[in-house]
Amino acid sequence: MKNQIWFSVLLLLSCTALLAPVLAQSPVPQKPLTIEAIFAPGGLTGRGPETLEWSPDGAKLTFVQRNDTGEQGELWYVDAATGEKKVLVSEAKLASLAPDVNKVKDEREKERLTRYHVAAYLWAPDSKHIIFDSQGQLWLYDLASGTAVQFTSASDPSGDPKFSPDGNHVSYVRKHNLYVRPVNGKGEKALTKDTGENLFNGDIDWVYAEELAVRSNYFWSPDSKEIVFLHMDETKVPTYPLANLIPTHPTVDNEKYPKVGDPNPAVKLGVVDADKGKVRWIRLTNDEESYIPRFGWVRDGVIWAEVENRNQDKMDLYFVDAKSGKSRIVLTETASGAWFDFEHVEIRFLKSASGFLWPSWRDGHMHLYYYSFDKQNPMSVDAKLERQLTNGDFEVTGIEGVDEAAGTVFFNSTQGDPRQRQIFSVKLDGTGVQQLTQDEGINSGMFSDDGKHYERTLRGPTAAQRMSLCSVGGACFPVWQARDEIAEYGLRSPKFLEFKADDGTTLYGRLLLPPDPAASGKIPVIVNIYGGPAAQTVLKDPPNPFDETLSRKGFAIFSVDNRGTPGRDRKFQTAIRHEFGAIELKDQLTALDQLFAQYPQLDKERVAIWGWSNGGSMTLYAMTHSDRFRAGVAVAPVTNQTNYDSIYTERYMGQLKDDPEGYAQSDVTKSAANLHGALMLAHGTGDDNVHFQNSMQMIDALIKAGKQFRLMIYPNKTHSIAGSDARDQLFHMIEDHFERELK
Repeated sequence: MKNQIWFSVLLLLSCTALLAPVLAQSPVPQKPLTIEAIFAPGGLTGRGPETLEWSPDGAKLTFVQRNDTGEQGELWYVDAATGEKKVLVSEAKLASLAPDVNKVKDEREKERLTRYHVAAYLWAPDSKHIIFDSQGQLWLYDLASGTAVQFTSASDPSGDPKFSPDGNHVSYVRKHNLYVRPVNGKGEKALTKDTGENLFNGDIDWVYAEELAVRSNYFWSPDSKEIVFLHMDETKVPTYPLANLIPTHPTVDNEKYPKVGDPNPAVKLGVVDADKGKVRWIRLTNDEESYIPRFGWVRDGVIWAEVENRNQDKMDLYFVDAKSGKSRIVLTETASGAWFDFEHVEIRFLKSASGFLWPSWRDGHMHLYYYSFDKQNPMSVDAKLERQLTNGDFEVTGIEGVDEAAGTVFFNSTQGDPRQRQIFSVKLDGTGVQQLTQDEGINSGMFSDDGKHYERTLRGPTAAQRMSLCSVGGACFPVWQARDEIAEYGLRSPKFLEFKADDGTTLYGRLLLPPDPAASGKIPVIVNIYGGPAAQTVLKDPPNPFDETLSRKGFAIFSVDNRGTPGRDRKFQTAIRHEFGAIELKDQLTALDQLFAQYPQLDKERVAIWGWSNGGSMTLYAMTHSDRFRAGVAVAPVTNQTNYDSIYTERYMGQLKDDPEGYAQSDVTKSAANLHGALMLAHGTGDDNVHFQNSMQMIDALIKAGKQFRLMIYPNKTHSIAGSDARDQLFHMIEDHFERELK
């Protein structure tokens, strides 16, 4: 539930946002706000640019811009020097080179492409050619001539293409094996030749992609002669059957999915000669439980690799001689009582300097540290800590870019307000910290390779989302601006609140009251919860249109980020380690009590709760461990933590063999007899993330306990239950459920 929980929470509550609260005067809406409008193609804001990429020379920012339906699209570029926008690839050509992802019929494949941001195209090192991935067939496009040549034509799809650094070859993955071909298209060569479905060479399995944020498992050497790749053996990983019951004769897709305590993929590194195809194997540790989440090249002939233990609280950084396989641990860090986070911040090697950036929670906050090493003889001594680059009561949430010539690191952080994200810079000597962005909201940046320019996206609570191309220290040019959903639909910016947990910790919340005073009586309250370690709900980003819809029906919408949610320090985030549910619910109820004290017009007798993924789990936990909620909606919940995948769950809960009691107390199926309130349960049968099995087990427990509930099943839908038809139906059901039970 890591990346996917983030994905579910952000996607779940609609097209672009996740917030919703305010007491201020509502804008006068120009258009009616309906559930159908929210989930129509393009949503309220319009369809934004897709697949943003920098040309290797840093001269162009490119992106695909489609109309709301996706039927029309063009590849555009923005000139970094002038801000001029032009079409690079026309609609007619792009239709075949990069078709809209919505044309993909398979729900799981569509979700894979969107959830993991699989790129539709890739720039060549010469900044004059582009490789397009047209649903598994690669095309080489020449910008000068405007012509495309089909590069692969095999019956099986090819993916994850990469140019060699010298631009002479293209590599790709097909049927879990690595291939390489000269750019002239002649002489395709298979570099690995495993035939078993359980053996992956450079390819990525589900759990590494989802929970370790792995986006590629192979990398060219700087001299373009070799490729280092990860070999994964999934033979011992159990399968989960995903059944399609719609056809007369149902089909089953068996997904490799390691659950808590199950064998994980066995991994090792391989180095293959790109010309001769000879593979040399490198085994860094005898611990078959270990993960290799990141690796790459220090320089020609020397590889770096991170090895993490199964408990995910110890990390070793190895340097490896690519020819001999000899390795040395040059840095070890432990995180007792915590874990390592690959979703937000990760190691970054510098290209010209003999050093790397290392993120760490070691002082209680996520900060950046600079290490040096001997680049001529990297394996001679341990890496040396030169200095801590960032300090203070805030979290670094990502390394955005590096300008090595200027000795500057760009990073994203919560400095000033954990409900916002701003872009900062710091010199490699630890001096000269500067804030590049000032606007309230969630700012993110994508920097060119040289660190001289960046694409900036701003999502704030009071203005339409916008994207710009900026020079560091200079001007910004507009790239795209969303339709103004706030003005057009009368969405209201939030009222942000603060509460105190029982240990004195500050908890951040938000409240949206109905735009008109209640005609009589008090206002019923709906708690929108996520509550887990993968997402915040209280952010200063755009108003949530579904919250606004419910508010106009006379409901107050409330949300609070309990201990265990991200964006805060190590103590705050690790408070839930080894137990899911208890502390989160305690914080939610404590904040509710303080809310009712501050807003006496709210009705403490008519309170509901709802959420998706971890929010669905917390809804079930709250309704079976308290009597405060009259109604609730749980969408795609984990009901027993042993049903979920190994990497995510064990990161926070520890291993089952070490803490069976902790797992038992978080199993909400065991508390089914204690259900209070009217429950609605919804799940997609094709959910390859939080399996439908979770809801089946809850249904069974509720029936045996004699508890009534409502149920909605979405055939073959994945974790996001995507698509206008399904979303319209689901969100109308949620709205109707609260209308029925709270009024």
